[in-house]
Amino acid sequence: MSPQEIIERALELSTADDTVVIVDETSSANLRFAGNTLTTNGVTRSSQLTVISIAGRGVGVVSRAAARPEQLADIVAAADHAAEDARPSEDARPLVEGAQSADWREAAEPTSIGVFGGFAPALGETFATAEAGGRRLYGFAEHLVTTTFLGTSTGTRLRHTQPTGRLELNAKSPDMRRSAWTGVATRDFSDVDVASLDASLATRLEWAKRRIDLPAGRYETLLPPSAVADLMIYLYWTAGARDAMEGRTVFSRPGGGTRVGDTLCPLPVGLGSDPAAPGVECAPFVVAHSSSRQSSVFDNGLPLAPTGWITDGRLASLLQTRHSAELTNLPVTPATDNLIMTGPGNGRSLDEMVASTERGLLLTCLWYIREVDPQSLLLTGLTRDGVYLVENGEVVGEVNNFRFNESPVGLLGRVTEVGASEPTLPREWSDYFTRAVMPAMRVPDFNMSTVSQAS
Repeated sequence: MSPQEIIERALELSTADDTVVIVDETSSANLRFAGNTLTTNGVTRSSQLTVISIAGRGVGVVSRAAARPEQLADIVAAADHAAEDARPSEDARPLVEGAQSADWREAAEPTSIGVFGGFAPALGETFATAEAGGRRLYGFAEHLVTTTFLGTSTGTRLRHTQPTGRLELNAKSPDMRRSAWTGVATRDFSDVDVASLDASLATRLEWAKRRIDLPAGRYETLLPPSAVADLMIYLYWTAGARDAMEGRTVFSRPGGGTRVGDTLCPLPVGLGSDPAAPGVECAPFVVAHSSSRQSSVFDNGLPLAPTGWITDGRLASLLQTRHSAELTNLPVTPATDNLIMTGPGNGRSLDEMVASTERGLLLTCLWYIREVDPQSLLLTGLTRDGVYLVENGEVVGEVNNFRFNESPVGLLGRVTEVGASEPTLPREWSDYFTRAVMPAMRVPDFNMSTVSQAS
């Protein structure tokens, strides 16, 4: 049965008051390499069926991987029974009615190993260059395509195909003492310049030949787009309106309510999402496999529009379901699967920011990020694969790693420069969130709380 046939049959079988059926067809292709040699490659395919039954205000959700047609009746019956036994859902709202995708009847679009047709030969040439230069390259390239089919008992029939690609590349010296990382996100690998990425890693390994030990402390620090992405994505994930309204987060107003309208940054920065943003396009409608404090199964199929989370430095919106929007008396602004940060005017490149730095640190990426205090959004984590000392506009060597303690919201309040925005891959969250466009940032007093022995 096709995904569309599965959805129609499940809707027919359900005895619930309303039903939502989601089918996710996913295919992936990957290349993995170590020591300048391709080690493995492969292609996989998977299918996930989610049936959401609604009885009155009760909700039952059953999800199965690789469900066979003969199992469909049992899966739907299990969801119906779960809905009948469920407590009333406070977020219950009428389902979206009649939303239609023009390509609803088209089949899923799988990826294949052919997506690497132009990339793989370039990678082989880069291996040879790295070997000649005394570098060992490690990493992987991965491409996924997920086609989501969403159907409801109220006539909604929506379809979206989402390509997601990433390359993570790590270069090491022959003695394995020096290491540098870079990564890129891509939709189809046609825009990946692996030779240029290797050249940047070669430069960083040269910087690392001189080692400089520094104590913990607050340093002027240049955060590259990847590190900024990791921090801003965490900010975004925690910007739920319901939690803010209940006084749980940094976005809660003392005395009650949310901080929407408050200035978070002295510079007119923007942080937003747009499902149609070039290069980071994503689903233009809500897909909710289950309800949470920031999402609602009742909102499935709700159209997504460009949303400013931070506008001109002010908190403009929070993640909203229709239910939380009624509680906060703010517009409905559901989560969108991309994040874009912009600075004031035409920002400088990271190289230009380095050239204007008298003395400071240049990070590569952040790692093992964990939340310490939700009230201030204090995060802790480690630096990794290269922290460099900049003096008089030049990188003079590599310094030791640090553990940091910083709040993304606190950083926004102290940032002194925001560079040019560019597509980037977050190091920490690359398994979950790849569609990011971020600038580099200059922070005058980034808190390197302790020296880390990580290498």
